Amino acid sequence: MAADDEDNLLQGLNSYRQSLNLPTLTKNGKAECLAEEIADQIEDQPCTTITSTSNIVPTTPGQISDYPRLLKKCKIDVNTTTDGAIMPVCVRKLVPTLVLTNYTRSQYAKQLNNSKYTGVGLGSEDDWMVVILTTSTTTGSFASAAASWVSSVALVHYLVPLLLGLSLCLVS
Repeated sequence: MAADDEDNLLQGLNSYRQSLNLPTLTKNGKAECLAEEIADQIEDQPCTTITSTSNIVPTTPGQISDYPRLLKKCKIDVNTTTDGAIMPVCVRKLVPTLVLTNYTRSQYAKQLNNSKYTGVGLGSEDDWMVVILTTSTTTGSFASAAASWVSSVALVHYLVPLLLGLSLCLVS
């Protein structure tokens, strides 16, 4: 699928979500990088079905070989991926309507119907499409290690004065 086809899939996924009164998904660059890397990794696996039924492969980080290397390549902190969803499907020639159906009328519909997901990354290779859903939480944002560290430092920046102020109140 070309970038235009991935954009059309995103448009279809968002139309589906809008029909359920759910917020639209926005592109997440880090998740897109990871989706592309996973698609590259599984592209040589055969599509074992001839119909539109999806051939589900790795859906959890533990099932993806070399997951830590892929995260590093995409500059993603592993702690920011625990609430995300990795959803690969195999559809011969990635026929757009069949790809969309494989997401909206399969076990993946449960994730697509969940309002906690706010972001998306898409990647494709040969007959494989990978959609990664992200959240707006720190454990599902697919943020970089630096961004995660910065947010931790910012939290400490506010907590230290608060705790210092509380301890002074208790001492007085």
